Amino acid sequence: MQNFTRVRLHCARPFQLQFIRLLAATTATTTTTPWYTAPPSPHNHQDIDPLLTTLSQAIINTSNPLETSLRKLLPSLKPSHVIDLINLNPHSLDPHTLLSFFKWLSTQPPFRHTIHSYFTMIKFLSANQMFPQAGSLLRFVVSRKGKRSAASVFRSFIETKGTKHNEFVFDALVNCYVDDGFISDAIQCFRLAREQKFRVPFQSCGRVLDSLMKSNSISTAWGFYLEILGCGYPPNVYTFNNLMHKFSKEGMIRDANIVFDEIPKWGLRPSLVSFNTLLNGYCKSGKLDEAFRLKKVIEGSGLDPDVFTYSVLVNGLCKESRLGDAHQLFDEMCKRGLVPNDVIFTTLINGFCRNSKISLAMQMYCKMVIRGVKGDLITFNTLINGLCKSGQIGDARNLIDEMTREGLKADKITYTSLLDGCCKAGDLRLALEIRERMVNEGIDLDNVAFTALISGLCREGLVFDAEKLLREMKKSGLKPEDATYTMVIDGFCKKGDVKMGFRLLNEMRRDGLFPGIITYNVLMNGLCKIGQMKNAHKLLRSMLDLGVCPDDITYNILLEGHCKYGDPEAFERLRSEKGLVYDYASYISLVEG
Repeated sequence: MQNFTRVRLHCARPFQLQFIRLLAATTATTTTTPWYTAPPSPHNHQDIDPLLTTLSQAIINTSNPLETSLRKLLPSLKPSHVIDLINLNPHSLDPHTLLSFFKWLSTQPPFRHTIHSYFTMIKFLSANQMFPQAGSLLRFVVSRKGKRSAASVFRSFIETKGTKHNEFVFDALVNCYVDDGFISDAIQCFRLAREQKFRVPFQSCGRVLDSLMKSNSISTAWGFYLEILGCGYPPNVYTFNNLMHKFSKEGMIRDANIVFDEIPKWGLRPSLVSFNTLLNGYCKSGKLDEAFRLKKVIEGSGLDPDVFTYSVLVNGLCKESRLGDAHQLFDEMCKRGLVPNDVIFTTLINGFCRNSKISLAMQMYCKMVIRGVKGDLITFNTLINGLCKSGQIGDARNLIDEMTREGLKADKITYTSLLDGCCKAGDLRLALEIRERMVNEGIDLDNVAFTALISGLCREGLVFDAEKLLREMKKSGLKPEDATYTMVIDGFCKKGDVKMGFRLLNEMRRDGLFPGIITYNVLMNGLCKIGQMKNAHKLLRSMLDLGVCPDDITYNILLEGHCKYGDPEAFERLRSEKGLVYDYASYISLVEG
């Protein structure tokens, strides 16, 4: 381990040591004894082994099948004989002929090649420029050895006689591990090769880095990048930018900043993309002050902020509801001669809609149209949703017509926004028409659409239709929420069918839901309205047993029930004690005297 650390860190810069030590601690092979012992030197043969001559003659003699020529020899044939045949090749057999024999031999039980015989053939093929065939055998070796085999495979590679084209074999070995998804083995191969003073194979190192970037191992990717940079891998701004993007996406803005600060240390200059990537990370993490500081750095470094720079900043301001500042920044961008695109317009429109400033959103949309910028489906859906939430159903429908003229087709979000708006505005007829249109166009209703329709039906007293839609919702694979069930329960209770309300309560529990105080209050109100005070008290006890804490609404419901159907003396006790009932054990004590 000491030898490994000393060799590997020798080529690293001081500021890289923390990353490299971390990687070494997690992926390097830890052992107190040398991981590899050199094999004994081969004996110098004065004469050619007769067995090799026999093998060579059998291979050359194509008139007789090998099964016939080697029938007596095969049982005593060992991998070491094959290794000697390849290395010595006393009769100068053609490489293709030797490879054919090698493959044929692997099909003759009980003979079995060893990893050393495979590597002998791989190196032999590489020395004879037969790289595809060598790579094929190497892939077979890696696939058979599997994950966490890098140390043993690399040891066999070193132990095998032959030094020519070691760099090709090592490069191909790393690629094989990458192809099989064994990235930790590929990294270990790289480190073992550094111990052996091999030339760094930049192509395969690049593939390892790409694989790490595509996985969720961004910290490992950054540490590995520093490691290979310290060994001469050529740095480039694109990789630094990609690493910053990955860190920012994971919310690791401090690490993204560290990557940014490393760029000039490797003789590179941050590009506008570099600045924008870090700036985007700041905005997404809510650090707007840092983002605007970085904007000033951009301007001071001789670069000009572009539309993306402004879009990111505007989006950050809109998320914090700083709409005035966002609009001011938009105007600054336009004054600089930058042409706003649909993204920044949609960002501002969304900000206005989210803050219920629908008139300003429509004004921004008009500016968009005047500038000749066409909105996409997201733009229109944002506006339609905002209009529907503000009750402007007619304007929303007009916008859908305009969207259709622009060649855009309404989707689930479009229809669901309109359907929800119609239900909240009390236009159930139009909501049902929209639902029918969605069905005809093959658009499945989601939880929002079903819940909106159920709410509208219950509001109109069409509780049986609402319950039917609830069944349809469950049949489609959706899971109704507490609020959806509670609306239907309330509808039945208002019609005096408390029994159906309790059936739905039990159904909620079977579906894995935990009814809350609102659901219980609805049922409590239903019982008290029809004078079932004993059942109301049973429900109260059941609530307490389940850990559902009654609230003031529960108290008022029960108080009203006692007023209409209960004992007048109990009602007077309750009314006089109102404000002094600290818990429902006290309530029960008062009611029962």
